[in-house]
Amino acid sequence: VTHIEAALVEAYRVLRPGGHFLCLEFSRVVIPALSDLYDLYSFKVLPALGAVVTHDRAAYQYLVESIRRFPDQDTLDAHLRAAGFARVRHRNLTGGIAAIHSGWRI
Repeated sequence: VTHIEAALVEAYRVLRPGGHFLCLEFSRVVIPALSDLYDLYSFKVLPALGAVVTHDRAAYQYLVESIRRFPDQDTLDAHLRAAGFARVRHRNLTGGIAAIHSGWRI
């Protein structure tokens, strides 16, 4: 999604009152030792595997770079609140490699 804030405003608009928004996204690793290992995997191993399996290294390099540009957990929570969501929270999975974000339309 290019315009995250606009997408969240639209998600809020189409949810009925009492509706629950959930989003599972790659996120920022919160464990320092895991962060270095994940960076090695993301920037070296994943594009190389993509090149071997699909013959399209660029697509996997783009994936890694787009994950890096995506807002971190706290920033995405702030975007959810700005869009109008209440009871916003997130839960890190695998040390923050992914996170589940949640918000309610009250």
